[in-house]
Amino acid sequence: MVTTFLWILCAALILLGLAGTVLPVLPGTVLVWGGIVLGAWIDDFARVGMSTVVVVSVLAALAWGLDYVAGLMGAKKAGASKMALMGAAAGTVLGLFMGLVGVLFMPLVGAAVGEYLAQKDQIRAVKVGVATWVGIMVGLIAKVVLAFIMVGIFGAALLI
Repeated sequence: MVTTFLWILCAALILLGLAGTVLPVLPGTVLVWGGIVLGAWIDDFARVGMSTVVVVSVLAALAWGLDYVAGLMGAKKAGASKMALMGAAAGTVLGLFMGLVGVLFMPLVGAAVGEYLAQKDQIRAVKVGVATWVGIMVGLIAKVVLAFIMVGIFGAALLI
């Protein structure tokens, strides 16, 4: 009975984590990783061994890092000011209250507004906003792909 509950918890953590890779409110990669480690532990690391857990852990750390670095790289490439970066962060927080569209596009708006306040140049503000948004989207896509790879590795280890 306890084992069944633990497997249900494992699956719930992984599913919630996959949703969290898109929703910034949830620590998606951490939840996927936690579900996988729990699944390995339930089985006493018999099917999902420590080497698999280490590989999944490296992928989780990579996904977490990419999530933050990609947006900053896009902003830096466009020459964003600190105000643009603060605007993107504020836009991300505001976007949480606006649903999926807000989550996806408010960082762009925030970065553009921050850059405009810093430089008073509309064209530059739009350029920085778009570059920051593209970086964030690249990071998001990479994080989602890595999370699914983590789940695939876990599933393969369970079945093989």
